Amino acid sequence: MALTFSKKAIEVKPSSTLAITAKANEMKANGIDVVGFGAGEPDFNTPDNICEAAIKALKDGFTKYTPVAGTLELRKAICEKFKSFNNINYEPDQIVVSNGGKHSLTNIFSVILNPGDEVIIPSPYWLSYPEIVRLADGLPVYVRADKSQSYKITAKQLEETCTDKTKALILNSPNNPTGMVYTKDELEAIAKVVVEKDIYVVSDEMYEHLIYGGESHVSIASLNEEIYKRTITCSGVSKSYAMTGWRIGYTGSSKEIAKLMSSVQSHQTSNPNSIAQKAAYEAIVGPQTSVQSMVVEFEKRLNYMMDRILAMKHISAVKPQGAFYFFVDVSKTFDKAYKGQKIANVDNLAKILLEDYKVAVISCDDFGFNDHIRLSYAISMEAIERGLDRIEAFLEDIS
Repeated sequence: MALTFSKKAIEVKPSSTLAITAKANEMKANGIDVVGFGAGEPDFNTPDNICEAAIKALKDGFTKYTPVAGTLELRKAICEKFKSFNNINYEPDQIVVSNGGKHSLTNIFSVILNPGDEVIIPSPYWLSYPEIVRLADGLPVYVRADKSQSYKITAKQLEETCTDKTKALILNSPNNPTGMVYTKDELEAIAKVVVEKDIYVVSDEMYEHLIYGGESHVSIASLNEEIYKRTITCSGVSKSYAMTGWRIGYTGSSKEIAKLMSSVQSHQTSNPNSIAQKAAYEAIVGPQTSVQSMVVEFEKRLNYMMDRILAMKHISAVKPQGAFYFFVDVSKTFDKAYKGQKIANVDNLAKILLEDYKVAVISCDDFGFNDHIRLSYAISMEAIERGLDRIEAFLEDIS
C-alpha cells in the first residue's frame, strides 16, 4: 500500500487569521512599520496576581498530573462563577477543564456527533467552527444573518433550517467576528425552537465579560430547565483575563456529556496544564479590577473607531456591543479601481492594504462573509489611529 495522508486532515483549511498575523509579524521583523488589526487577543499583560499564583504553584511543586477534567478546586470555582455571573447551576462533575476553548469545542463535538450529523452555524462565524465540526465527522450547515438583522439569526431562520439530521446549534455571544450580543428575548425565542426540535446548543461565551454600552450578558442555559438540559456552555480565561497563551477553557454540561468529554480528553491530552489551572483559579476567584479596567479601555477604543469608520468613504459597520472586533462592510470598494485595476474582492483588498499601506486586516471570506473585513481593537490607541489613517488614505486613493 502506498503511503498516504488522512483525507480529513488534508481538507482542513489553515486559519487565515493566524496566517495574516504571521505575515504581518514577518514584515515587522524585517523592519517594516505594519499596523496589525488581526489580533485575537488582548494587548494587556496577564494581571500580576494571576502570574504570582502561577509562580507560587511552581515553587510549591504543583507540577504533577491532576484529575483529567481539572482540579476539584478549579471546578468548584467555575461552578461558583457560573452561578453568580451566568445564573446557571452546575456541579463540579458537570465541569470539564481543557487546553483552551478550541479543545473544549473539539471535546464537545467528539462526544455528541455521529457521521453525517448536521450542526447549524450562524454566519458570520468564527472560522474554526466548521473545521472542528468536520473533524468530528459532522456536517456544517450555515444560516446567514445579514447586516439588516445585526448579523444575528432569528428563531424563524433556525426553525426553517432544522432537519431530521440536525444535532446541534452553535451560538456565539458576544460574537466573533461581529461583536454582536444576543438579547434575552432573542435567546428565549431561539431556545423555544431548540427545545421543540430537541437538539443541543453549544453556547460559546468566551467573550462574556467584554460587553459595552450598558448591554448585559445572558447565558441561554439560564433561561429554563428544558434549555439547560440541552445546552453545553463554553467559556475560559483567555480573553477576559489576557491569558490566551495559558490555554485554559472549560465547559458546563450534563453529567453524562461531561463524563464522556473527560473520557475522550483522558486519551487525547490528559489533564490541562497544572500551573495554568492554578493561574485560572486565581483569575476567577481573585480581584476583577483588571477585567473592569480592560473593558473601560476597550470601550474607549471602540467608540473612537466607530466615529472614524462612520466618517470614511465606501465602508460601513454596525456598532459592536462586545468582544473586541469591528465587522466592516467593504463591498462598495469592489467596483472601485486602485492603480487602474478593480479591487474586485476582499482578499485583494486585504492584500493591497498590507503591501501598499502596511495595514494588516482579516479578510472575512473564511468567516462566511466575502465582502467584510474584521478589525480588532485589541491593539493600542496609537496603533489604531495610525492604522485607520492608512485605511482612510487608501479609501481616498481609490476611484
